[in-house]
Amino acid sequence: MEPCVPRECELDPDNTGFIAVENFTSLVEHHELQLDPSKLDMLLALVQSNEEGQVCYQELIELMSSKRSSSFRRAIANGRRTLQREILLDETGLGLYKRFVRYVAYEILPCETDRRWYFHQNRLCPPPVFIAIVTIVQIIVFMCYGIMLNKWVLQTYQPDFMKSPLVYHPGHRAQVWRFFSYMFMHVGLEQLGFNALLQLMIGVPLEMVHGILRISLLYMAGVLAGSLTVSITDMRAPVVGGSGGVYALCSAHLANVVMNWAGMRCPYKLLRMILALVCMSSEVGRAVWLRFSPPLPSSGPQPSFMAHLSGAVVGISMGLLILRSYEESLQKQCSWWVIVFSFITFLLFAIFWNIFAYELLGVQIPPPP
Repeated sequence: MEPCVPRECELDPDNTGFIAVENFTSLVEHHELQLDPSKLDMLLALVQSNEEGQVCYQELIELMSSKRSSSFRRAIANGRRTLQREILLDETGLGLYKRFVRYVAYEILPCETDRRWYFHQNRLCPPPVFIAIVTIVQIIVFMCYGIMLNKWVLQTYQPDFMKSPLVYHPGHRAQVWRFFSYMFMHVGLEQLGFNALLQLMIGVPLEMVHGILRISLLYMAGVLAGSLTVSITDMRAPVVGGSGGVYALCSAHLANVVMNWAGMRCPYKLLRMILALVCMSSEVGRAVWLRFSPPLPSSGPQPSFMAHLSGAVVGISMGLLILRSYEESLQKQCSWWVIVFSFITFLLFAIFWNIFAYELLGVQIPPPP
């Protein structure tokens, strides 16, 4: 239940829309508002950052409704506020779930104030279900095709695998769902294991902090960009695997860590950064090898690796902005609309390319299975 906000007439008798700092400070000090520690910190931030002796009543309303106010952001940016309480790492007596929430806060967020805000505001509802559901569906689909084909690695060499309505194939590009559904199919156990491990280790914490809408948007944007990029740059190749979405998440997180290196408090961050880059580069190298030097005879081109690269581009551009905008409105940021406009432009170009370029360039598409 949200705490009750005092009526405006009590704090602003002249109906100016602002509250005198004296009234505001008295309200906080006497604890007339039943707020959690993070909100009390932010009320004090409003007072300390103010230079005109008054606080906007609307900002108080926004804060009470769990929205980050612009003046609070200014207070942090100008360095006028110091935290009065111990950092989260010093808190004791936490249950298992709260310890996990604290771990996620230190893994994802670069600012102690943001970490505390997330720690106090975190709720189980809604749970981080998007990444979990995608991973479960990918495993189920892989198990079904593994049992049907009696093959668990290099499944793309089986004609029946490529006949799946989920695989993106240039001969079936008129079936629009394939530009998304290919993320549920995988070359083999090694690709599925790599993608599932990364998206669970990185995607679930990101979804817990930034919410299902933003992380699902980032993941699906990486998936769509992957298939569209393949249709432009590797026009004869099919695509399978969720690597576009996975690389969007991983690249965004790694870029955010680098951009906020001093503020990140995750342990062994340099070693983990190097390990992640090595693993991601190795997976791209494996995909390139399978594309141009297939180890087994095949009836057509093997899946392209370009989805990995385009997913990384989406992560470094769109994803980095999303992760740097914790509890901030994306719609109010000019850079967000520049990225959205760029992505829509790329989408329209890819649509026209798929409609006209194949015939104009005389591309010999392998017959669809």
